Parts: sequence; C-alpha cells; structure tokens
Amino acid sequence: MKAAVCLGYGAPEKISVMDVPTPKIGKKDVLIKVMASSVNSGDVRVRGLIADPITRTALRMVLGVTKPRKPILGVALAGEVVSVGSDVSLFKVGDRVYAMTGMRFGGHGQYASLSEKSCMALKPQSASYEEAAVLPFGGTTAIHFLNKAGIKSGHDVMIYGASGAVGSSAVQVAKYLGATVTAVCSGRHAEKMVEIGAADVIDYKTDQFKAHTKQYDIIFDAVGKIKKGDVEKMLKSGGNFISVAGYGVASERKAFLNLLNQMYEEGQLKAVIDRTFALEDIVAAHTYVDLGVKTGNVAITINHD
Repeated sequence: MKAAVCLGYGAPEKISVMDVPTPKIGKKDVLIKVMASSVNSGDVRVRGLIADPITRTALRMVLGVTKPRKPILGVALAGEVVSVGSDVSLFKVGDRVYAMTGMRFGGHGQYASLSEKSCMALKPQSASYEEAAVLPFGGTTAIHFLNKAGIKSGHDVMIYGASGAVGSSAVQVAKYLGATVTAVCSGRHAEKMVEIGAADVIDYKTDQFKAHTKQYDIIFDAVGKIKKGDVEKMLKSGGNFISVAGYGVASERKAFLNLLNQMYEEGQLKAVIDRTFALEDIVAAHTYVDLGVKTGNVAITINHD
C-alpha cells in the first residue's frame, strides 16, 4: 500500500510517500480502507518533535529516539471496514467509520488497523470522508477540555485560538451545550466564527483583547499560547481557565464521537476545512500547517487507483 512515512524528526521534507506492507489485524482488530485523513497540530508536533528540551527528551523515549517508531503519522481517519478479526463484534465489513488512531497513528496510509474498542464509530452518514476525517481530532479534544472545565448550559465561554482545528470545534461544542461563546482569533477569521456559532469575536492582534472587560465562566486556550495570569481578570469568581498545554492529555472516547455524530446530523456541527491535499502532496500539507494560518482543518484525500 501507499503511505506517507516519516523518516526522521524535522522539516516536512522528512516525510516521503512510499510502498509499505498493508497492516495485519489481530482477532479483535478491523482493517480500514482509509479514504481521508488530516494533518493537524498533533502530527506536526510529532514530525518536528516540537517541545521544550526536557519534554523533547521524554518524547524521544516514547515516540522513538531518532525517528518515530510508528513512522506512518495521522491521528485521525475516515474510511471503510474491509476486514475484521475473528473476535470482532462491534463492526462489520462495509461499515463506514471515522476514528482517532491515538498512539497507533497510521492515518496517512491507504489502510490502517485498529482495535474495535478504539475511539472509532460509524461516521455521520451525511458527511463526506474528508469532512468525517477532520472531526475527531478537534472535536474530541474540545469535548474533553470543556467537560474538564465543567461547562454547563448558560455559561459564558471564551475560546482563545478559536480558528484552529480544536478552537473551531470548541466554539460549536460549547454553543451546542448551551453556552454563549466569545471567539478570540485573528480578525480575518471573524466571519467564519460567527457562521459556526460565536456570539462575539475578538481580534487578539489588537488592543481589543487587552481592553476586554467581560467576565467568563470558562476560558479555554485551544492553542496553548496563554497562561491563566494573562486572562485572570476576565474570569468570573469561581470561573475556570483550561488549556491544551499543561492541563493533561485529551482522552479519546467513543462517547465523544457519538456526540459529534449527533451534532453533525442535527446540523449543529460543521467540518471547517481550509484546504484539501492528496496523500501524494503530504509535504505541502505539513508545510501549510506549519505556517499557522489555517482556518479549522487541513484534510488529506487518499486515492486507491
């Protein structure tokens, strides 16, 4: 099969599309014909081993010293089940699914093997494969951290970094759960933020953010760029600040995918896709994500010609 293989840590050019063996499945695994995936901040951080020096050393022990032990990156995918292990009961051949692959990675290949108990579910019927593939990473991360912050209906919630994969999902999830959402992002993304449910948009590049006086029940930093002290005056008494940086790793649960599925089918969740690349153009996709200017997600189409 064709796959994008990360041959070492560093620039996007460390990735090369080549022929590799199709993964084998165990008794409780399913083999997925991958139709689409995504390139997100998780993939970029692993490829570039992006972290502070101490964390980078620890990551090498987990991911691989000189290159990833799991060289086919891609933490999210959408596709069709083409084979199941003898003990599989939750999925069948022909099921159209979407999933978070987690530390198994593997989304950037024509086929992927996953445990039936992994963070995988039937994809929203009305979603294309590309749309389904970009939902899990940002969506499950947003649900995890908003739940951890104790979100409730009626809350005022600020999403900092609202235009990214996690942020754009968080805006929509928070609104769906009954919150009034303020999105903080570059002003050029304001129209999209209103379109997906933000009641207010603040341009972080202007004095508008520093001068902001409204207070919030939850402030969620979806990009890991600010600290609690930067926004403490904007928190209500008893309010919570939470960030994707330094507040634990997002859990991957099927229940989160089920919620995303429900939102999508009800028309309350949009897959925000900035650009779509073919697997053969994976280097260009990583290069674009590295720029830090995308709105929402970058999708990868995987052909089987």
